[in-house]
Amino acid sequence: MRTKTWRQLTVWLHIVTSVGWMGQALALFTLLVIGRTSDDREIRVAATSMAHEIDTFLLAPLANASAFTGFMLAAATAWGFTRHWWVLAKFAITLVQLYAGIFLLSGALRDSVGGDPPPVPLVAGTALMASALAFQAWLSVAKPWGKVRSGVKPPTAPTWVFAAAVFAPLTDITVGLLVGYPLPVLSLAVLIVQLVRRRRELGQASMTPVA
Repeated sequence: MRTKTWRQLTVWLHIVTSVGWMGQALALFTLLVIGRTSDDREIRVAATSMAHEIDTFLLAPLANASAFTGFMLAAATAWGFTRHWWVLAKFAITLVQLYAGIFLLSGALRDSVGGDPPPVPLVAGTALMASALAFQAWLSVAKPWGKVRSGVKPPTAPTWVFAAAVFAPLTDITVGLLVGYPLPVLSLAVLIVQLVRRRRELGQASMTPVA
């Protein structure tokens, strides 16, 4: 297939996984609200346990795939990471979301399984996650605020980069389901390779004399 087709597939996968990420964040929020407000201990345990399972087997893999495909679209196209304010904003928000999800929310969610009502910050965190994703969707549509800076326009990556951007997260999701926890190893490897390629391309372009 042509580069354009693989790029479109990467965009499609980014949209699908981003919508899935937001949907699962809303599902977590709903379940945690139930766990927070119910007087029935069995319902609280069931709600928080289900929220934990959703986080492990659905939200985390979709979040990883969404972030990875977004990073790849920035690293493999002329958009870049820091050439446009809306892309830079999405990049920064995604990094914060990944940190909060991995190191704060997931641990707190795991600790909340047991019968006690989930803490308010955990419930609020899932709502903030869904809200941030909705805001990122608006950024993708509106593309506000113009350019951060001008400069050398990065070239579009070759076909194999976009093909890898599609297959890597799908492979990681499959492996993660088999082993029982998210394992985005291949996605990280592909992203690192492309970041190194992009750095070399920009370095060569900056050294090319202007006619």
